[in-house]
Amino acid sequence: MQAKGDEEQEKNIDYLQKWFEDNPKLPNKIDRILLTRFYYCMYKDVEETKKLLEINYAIRNDYPHIFIDRDPTDEDTVNTFAYADMVPLPGLTPENYRITFLRLCNPDPKMMHHTEDTKAFLMITDCRFAMPDVINADSNPLLSEGEVQIFDMNGYTMKHVTRLSIRTLRTYLKFLQQAFPVRIKAMHMINCPSYLDKMLRVVKPFINKEVFELIHFHTTGLETLYDHVPKDMLPNEYGGKAGNLSDLKSEFTKTLLEKRDYLMDANQWRTENV
Repeated sequence: MQAKGDEEQEKNIDYLQKWFEDNPKLPNKIDRILLTRFYYCMYKDVEETKKLLEINYAIRNDYPHIFIDRDPTDEDTVNTFAYADMVPLPGLTPENYRITFLRLCNPDPKMMHHTEDTKAFLMITDCRFAMPDVINADSNPLLSEGEVQIFDMNGYTMKHVTRLSIRTLRTYLKFLQQAFPVRIKAMHMINCPSYLDKMLRVVKPFINKEVFELIHFHTTGLETLYDHVPKDMLPNEYGGKAGNLSDLKSEFTKTLLEKRDYLMDANQWRTENV
């Protein structure tokens, strides 16, 4: 038997799903797990969830070359995954947050194509957000209550910064700050280079104060990172027990390919009035 709170939530999600499908400003359909994430992100406030949904899909459809016209098997995406690791780590933190780990596996700046790389990362998040984060011991699916991102800055140079697309950067940060369906709880920058200040001068104008305060810069090793995230949840290469990053990446890539039809289904993402 469902608890009263569960029954109310399911009724609200049913209502939001119908509202979504009937709304001419939105696509024809939405994955129920993704819709639930929007609902959780707005602390289960139905009207605020509606606002977030409309903002999210308006931004997507304003920039379809980043958010809609995509294929996880195309050459650009394969290139991105050849030089960068973007890997959701297994499990949830004690606060019920999910961790995503990002780093270069090939530091050659010529491999970087910022717009295509951003598109690839958003495919990863869209894939993930349509799936449970964890299946618990009772076989119940669980969703995180927030996101933690860890960026290993090792290998990044000012040449990488010169390859940034300011338009793409502005669009991505707007989406992250105004429309992301999960709350960002922290961003950790590890192995920060000595010229970090120069890098920040490029991106800081596009980051609002609230988000910038979530960024932690780790300049003296990983011990300070362990103060924020459970060490055991990190990849083996970073002192943890989650497994080798290459294995975790390979495993998630299979999941991404399994979700290819979903990611490319225009009915899930494109609005009719565009």
